[in-house]
Formats: sequence, structure tokens, C-alpha cells
Amino acid sequence: MSNSTGALLIHGLGGTQYDLGSLHKILKRAGIETHTLTLPGHGTTPEDLLPVRAEDWLDAVTAKYREVAERYETVHVVGMCLGALLAVELCKRVQHRKGKLVSLAAPVFIDGWSTPWYRGLRNLVYRIPGLAARMRVEEEEPYGIKNELVRSIVKAKFERGENFHYRWVPLACVREVDRLRRFVQRGLNAITCPSLIIHAHEDELTSVRSAHYLNDAIPDSRLVLLDNSYHMICVDNDRDRVAADILQFMDKRPAVATRPGRAAAMTGEDTERLLQAYRDAMLSGEFEALFPLFAEDVAWHEEGDSPLAGVYQGRGGLVDLFSRVMDYSRNTFTVDSVGKPELAGRSIAVPLTFQVQDGATVFRGASTHTLRLRNQQIAKVTSTAADPAAEDALWRRLAVASGLEPEGDAMDRATLDIPADALTDAFEAAVIELRALPQAPSTGVALRLQAYEQQARHGDAPAQADADASAREQIEHASWRLLAGLPPDQAQRRYIALIRRLDADD
Repeated sequence: MSNSTGALLIHGLGGTQYDLGSLHKILKRAGIETHTLTLPGHGTTPEDLLPVRAEDWLDAVTAKYREVAERYETVHVVGMCLGALLAVELCKRVQHRKGKLVSLAAPVFIDGWSTPWYRGLRNLVYRIPGLAARMRVEEEEPYGIKNELVRSIVKAKFERGENFHYRWVPLACVREVDRLRRFVQRGLNAITCPSLIIHAHEDELTSVRSAHYLNDAIPDSRLVLLDNSYHMICVDNDRDRVAADILQFMDKRPAVATRPGRAAAMTGEDTERLLQAYRDAMLSGEFEALFPLFAEDVAWHEEGDSPLAGVYQGRGGLVDLFSRVMDYSRNTFTVDSVGKPELAGRSIAVPLTFQVQDGATVFRGASTHTLRLRNQQIAKVTSTAADPAAEDALWRRLAVASGLEPEGDAMDRATLDIPADALTDAFEAAVIELRALPQAPSTGVALRLQAYEQQARHGDAPAQADADASAREQIEHASWRLLAGLPPDQAQRRYIALIRRLDADD
């Protein structure tokens, strides 16, 4: 038997070990050897869940627990969602005393704010022979995730059909979850191991009633409630706190869960690994795989004079940039090659070639991404076209053809170069300058300016215009809605650039 500590991690319904995010790696860094299993009916297709019963899941986790428990003096049990129910019931049935129990978002009750349609009707459906097996429960937004960037990555994976999580489960499978919930609710006072219960206030599947129920019934338990996540707490906004709380509960240093600080130096091997990951993501077209490579405060400078041009701040800004690339190109944009990286001062220049469908022809272009690295991540990107005039014209054509952008959204060099800390003042000056133009802009341009100003000041437009809005106000609202997702700083720059063009025309 090993003297080290082990942990059994149990995933959620329809999921895989990735339901627990980076918890595996964090526990390993803390010296805890992790073990997992794929629950019966998982890892293949949703139809394979049809014959599975709650007892099958319990038998599988019990067998895995006994296998792991033989190897370690200390074994912790950690479960997420369905896995949390199984972890609780496992510890109850085997009288777990070799370590601790961690329950993450256990759905003891299915009563969250976005509870699916079947909440009130499913018990009736269960009584109709064969019906529950034919009915599907679809995985829908927000996918249990409050963080918009992570949610967009999950959505992209679903749309590509990746098998990281089932897109739906049979209602018959939910019936087995309901049976398991009833097992869990009985005899919780028999659990004698120290237990940590973590749950989000805003969990859309299961309210905090579930967490309080477990905390009240398990004798030696501690409750942690999160303020900035939905159901998938291991990958959402509070993921670092979840990891730190678990480590502390397991008598490990919470600092292991934190990301390296600015002082961490990058070795040549680190740099090569990061650049290889960048190259692989670009060539595969799996652009969401790029986002973990970027710093939270990354700045992407897309040079040029096209609807794509501008400075995109933060990872959320990059979601907007890549979404625009794929929307304008109607998902035809692909990277053909990524060349050998070259030093460019303190940065690294990465040449690449791409192609995109341009009407009846294929446009082939080239550009260079100049990367500034910091602390194991990419902190800044400057994208420079090999033929700026041709590429600018391409994206103008594609943007207009897509119907997603009006003409005239080009940005001049002076606008692109406005420092971030001076942007707001330049924007307000442009608003004043509009009133001083010798000639009022056309109706179309005026609508575009109004939309940019609203987006800059208020972000995305409400879903509906005011009920008593005039015809003009409804048109203005519709114009504003077209800018959904455009970062406020980009709206400011586009407003400034358009005012400068109007002033130059007079």
C-alpha cells in the first residue's frame, strides 16, 4: 500500500472527466494522485444510457473505489453533479473513513432557475410505457456556465459534434437520476467522514436547497456557496476558489490552485510548447483552443482598414474577433500553413497563409502574427497583412455580403493608434464634432453613428425596443441590435473613424 494520498473523481451526467475542469491537474500538483472512471452508458452515444440503471452507476463507482482504496492510506472522494450524488451515496454505503468527501453541485433537488420543461411532468411521463425512452432532454444554453468565454467554447464544441459531453440524454436516464436522488436523501446521518459541500447561488439546475439539505443532514460537513457561477462550478468563474477550497479541505496549500504570477520565467521549452499549441490550433481551425493560450488581459491588434481592424481587448474581445472572421467568411476561413517562428525584438513573428471563399473564387492571403509572450501565455498579438490593400478590400466585401456589417466601417491609422487611456476623450470629442460638421450626414450614416454611440455607452441593445417607441426609434434600435457583441472600445473607435471620414469629405 502506498503512503501517498489518492482521490477518486466522478463525473456528471452525460459528461466525462472534463466536467471537473483542471481539478485533476491541480490535485496532482498538490501531491494527490487522481483516479477516475467512465460511468456506464457514457463516452459513446446517448442511446447507450437507455438500459443503464442507477444501480449500475453505483456498482461501477463502488468497484473503482475499492480498487483505489487498496492502494492508499488516504483516499478522498470527489463528485460533480450526478457524480456528486454517486459520491455521497458511495461514502454512505461503504462507510468511507479513509479520507474526505467533496460534493460539487449535487442535484438532490432539480429545482434551479432554468429547470428544464420535464420538471413537473416527468413523473407522469414515466408511467407511460416506452415514452421516457423515446423522449430526449437536450443540453441547452447556458450549458451550466456563466462565463461567456467558456460558454462560447463549449457551444463551439457542441456545434462541431465533439464527444466531450452528450448533447442530449434520454428522459429514461433522468428517471434513474431521480431514483438515485431518492437513495441519497435517506440515511445521510450515516456518513461519518468529513464532507465539503460546494454549490453556486445561481445554479440553474439545482438550487441551494440541495446544498443546505446535505449540510444539515451530514454530521461533519462544511458548506461553501459561490456567487459568480452557474452549475458547472469547476470550469466557471469561481473555478479557482473551488480548487483552493478543496485543497485546503484536503490539508494542502491553496496556493497550488492559483495560476503562476508575473514573475514566472519562460524557458525555451515553454516557448516552443506554447508556439506549437498556437500552430496546432490555427491549422486545425479549432480557434477556441487558442483562448487558454492567451493572458486574461491580452490585446489583439488587427491592423488595416476593414471591418475587422481594431484592438480587441481581453479574451472576450478575441471571441468577438474570431466570431466575426467566421461570420463574414460564412465559415470558409481556414489557415493553410503556419511558418517557422522568428525573433522580432522582444516578440516572436509567426507567418501564416490562409484561404477564404470570396464569391465564386477562393482568396489566398498571407499575414504575420507578432506575439508578445508573458508568464507562459500570449499577452499581445499584432496581425499584419502581407498585402494590406487586397486584404482590407476582401473583408469589406465579405462583411457587406454577409449582411452583418454596413459599408464604411474602415478605420484609419490615426484611429487605430489612439491609446486606450485616451480613447474615451477622443470619442467624446468626436460626438461634439458631429454637431459642428458643415453638412449633416445622410440618414444611413446618422443611424450608424447613433448605433455606435449607444453600443459605446451602454453595450448590447435590449432584445426589444420600448413598447411606445416611434418608427424612427424602432429603426435606431434595430441598427443598434446589429452591433451585438461589439466591444464598447471598438464602437468608440468606429465612431471616431466615421466622423473623421465625414470631416475629410466636407
